Amino acid sequence: MEKYSKVILSNMCMVYKENGEFLVQNRVKSDWSGLTFPGGHVEDDETLENSVIREIKEETGLDIKNPKLVGIYEWPWENNSRYLAFLYKTSEFEGDINSSKEGEIFWIKESEIKNFKLSTDFLEIYNKIK
Repeated sequence: MEKYSKVILSNMCMVYKENGEFLVQNRVKSDWSGLTFPGGHVEDDETLENSVIREIKEETGLDIKNPKLVGIYEWPWENNSRYLAFLYKTSEFEGDINSSKEGEIFWIKESEIKNFKLSTDFLEIYNKIK
């Protein structure tokens, strides 16, 4: 058994308002399309927290503050590696939302989730973050 495993690091963040709305992305990429939380990969030269702040800015246009780590979601990956998503949430943000090439960004309430195609594992991830 090897001492180290190959790991892909990523993040997702639920940006939410006190009225119960939260930000989602209707992702268009064919390998993981549907409703999901914005996020992305951790770059080699950044901390986990800095990566989620950067990714949310890139994908939503919002500047978030004080993201709270609330969980980790794990998928088995190619060649016996792992894909880890660090799950964050925050209600502290500034700016206006803008969609990106990744997909449309919009506010939603929990009762509206059923009206959309969901990305793989969205409900499990949502239950860990909320």
